[in-house]
Amino acid sequence: MSAGRKVEFLIAGVQKGGTSALFEYLREMPGLQLPDVKEAHFFDDENGVDWRRPDYAAYHRLFVDDARLWGEATPIYLYWPNSLERIAVYNPAMKLILLFRDPVERAWSHWKMEFAKRKETNGFQWCIREGRARVAIGDSTAPGHHRVFSYVERGFYGKQIAHLLTLFPRSQCLFLRSEDLRDRPADALTDICSFLNQPPPPAFQPKIVHVARKTDYGSTLEPADADLLREVYAADMKLFFNLTGIDPRNW
Repeated sequence: MSAGRKVEFLIAGVQKGGTSALFEYLREMPGLQLPDVKEAHFFDDENGVDWRRPDYAAYHRLFVDDARLWGEATPIYLYWPNSLERIAVYNPAMKLILLFRDPVERAWSHWKMEFAKRKETNGFQWCIREGRARVAIGDSTAPGHHRVFSYVERGFYGKQIAHLLTLFPRSQCLFLRSEDLRDRPADALTDICSFLNQPPPPAFQPKIVHVARKTDYGSTLEPADADLLREVYAADMKLFFNLTGIDPRNW
């Protein structure tokens, strides 16, 4: 392993925003190297790292030591506490790619995923109202955060980006809409390659991955639910627009 070699870019958010498709696209780029499995979960505590004296050897073993840029995709990094701080310590020059989806649609898709996995047994309407109390209690290692039940909380993009920009300069962050990758993948991938100082993308087949499972969810996204969430997100979306230039009215 080359001395001092580090991961140079991350797909760091957001969950249910198209990161799986982007991961597969970037794995086909000749100048980039990503692990065989998406979501290394290195910086968000899942691997029991001692962050007082972090050992990056296991992380680096995900990669082959060749001339390609190293990168990985773990979308919880933007949301999970202390992840971004750890990334900044590890590589202050890290480039971060972030895909954003309408937070209402993101919450609905997130709930469907967890319900289909049977990690969630409650209806969507309850989860985005009374169920938010579960997130306030939080996981044992992260009060106020939850890996499963954070349907609403992960959608506060403005707050998360404001925190991100206290740790990394704007020039090291690329903000995209998930719709751009879905509807105009050639343009989105060209922007990403330029951001990573790579040549334009080669020919590729459009990708759609992780389509929602066909099952009886017992809930639908009702207009009252969407209205409630848009009101909850209203102030944060203004901050998000000011920080990223992405207009939430286009969602």
